[in-house]
Amino acid sequence: EVAVYWRPSTEFAGNLYKGEGILPASPQHVWECIKPVAGGLRTKWDQNVKDFEVIEAISDTVSVCRTTTPSACMRIISPREFVDVVVMKQYEDGTMQSAATNVEHPLCPSQPNFVRGFNYPCGCFCIPVPGEPDRTELLTFFQTDLGGYLPQTVVDSFFPSSICGFYSNLTKAVKALKA
Repeated sequence: EVAVYWRPSTEFAGNLYKGEGILPASPQHVWECIKPVAGGLRTKWDQNVKDFEVIEAISDTVSVCRTTTPSACMRIISPREFVDVVVMKQYEDGTMQSAATNVEHPLCPSQPNFVRGFNYPCGCFCIPVPGEPDRTELLTFFQTDLGGYLPQTVVDSFFPSSICGFYSNLTKAVKALKA
């Protein structure tokens, strides 16, 4: 189960979306599926991530990354690319976090056949459920400007269902990882 909330963003003329749900896996398994690293599992299960590459590794926890997405909504939304600075952190209580925001980088100019989108401050938190080592609370925050000339109604209908699909596909991925 997942709950999705939204409110107007203070960063841009769109919405901030929050997803929250409990996944049937340890925080380590969930993190293994979502961590933003080249060659990671995310491109295998997340239908909204076609490719993920590290443009520049600034440290072992900070990098500049490019994410591409396939077309969506019966091709109403064409393929997108996003360039973000990404920070990963693990807290003492076992929570793992990935946070990102858009950035321009000289090694990553806009690519043909993609619309450049912009992620405003966003991220994921894998939070251990006390006393339940095989369950993880996952909080996700998205505030994405898809760019291009999409009607806001298309964007507003895409994101909540996309977030629900994210949680559903992630649940399947962590179950397969555990098996």
